[in-house]
Amino acid sequence: MKETLTVGLVQMTSTTSIDQNIKISSDLIRQAAAQGSELVALPEVVNLMQRDRSQSSKVAALDSEDASLAAYKALAQELGIWIHAGSLVIRLADDDRFANRGFLIDPTGLIQAQYDKIHMFDVDLANGESYRESNGFRPGTHATLAQTPWGGYGMAVCYDLRFPHLFRDLAKAGARILAVPAAFTRTTGQAHWHTLLRARAIENGCFVVAPAQCGDHEDGRKTYGHALIIDPWGEVLADGGEAPGVVTATLNLNRVSEVRGMVPSLNNDLPYDKPQEVALNAAAE
Repeated sequence: MKETLTVGLVQMTSTTSIDQNIKISSDLIRQAAAQGSELVALPEVVNLMQRDRSQSSKVAALDSEDASLAAYKALAQELGIWIHAGSLVIRLADDDRFANRGFLIDPTGLIQAQYDKIHMFDVDLANGESYRESNGFRPGTHATLAQTPWGGYGMAVCYDLRFPHLFRDLAKAGARILAVPAAFTRTTGQAHWHTLLRARAIENGCFVVAPAQCGDHEDGRKTYGHALIIDPWGEVLADGGEAPGVVTATLNLNRVSEVRGMVPSLNNDLPYDKPQEVALNAAAE
């Protein structure tokens, strides 16, 4: 198993044009590869940022026919690198919703793993923004741990970040790297992005890589940016800031076992009975 990995994260402002997004992301992948990245990770919905479901229906494709996935497979083979297409908007043959699906592609252009986002972002924010991801996307039903030359690579997407048990399960299954491609809103990102990602790294003794969408999008969304690479002790190794671009860092995977030896919380978990549910207003009664 390899103990060092140079990883590159793409940060971009995806548009409502799949062709344009392929060009922008491909240029950034090439830039990351030129900087020595052996694995390049892309953000959530990298192929299509479109809130209008009817418009998405006109351009989204089955994964076997998706132009962006085909482009990334070809690029991985050309450059001889791993590419994590953080998530793509994928048409489903058996559902009128889409899949928010990530793909891990090896240097031969083959898909080694895929993951459908499990947790749907259904929320009304205080600033008036409202999201109902479950209206347009079918949630996934299983966690995905990919095997790579650097060990286990746990795949998640954006809102999954708020469900720590998913990452605990991935770490216990053998993940040394946790990937969280995202399109975090600016409001929630400013409040929680760094804190949650550092927490997932610390509590699991894993590296965390989190490519991100950034800026003001054509469909009206505003995303936070700050693509992050974090070590198992919670130290931020790279921060993409607010503008499109690439950030890289070299991971020393020996650091995982070192940190887990210092704080062996994964081994110290014990089973327990869950508490009895209590109504939120019970204390006031």
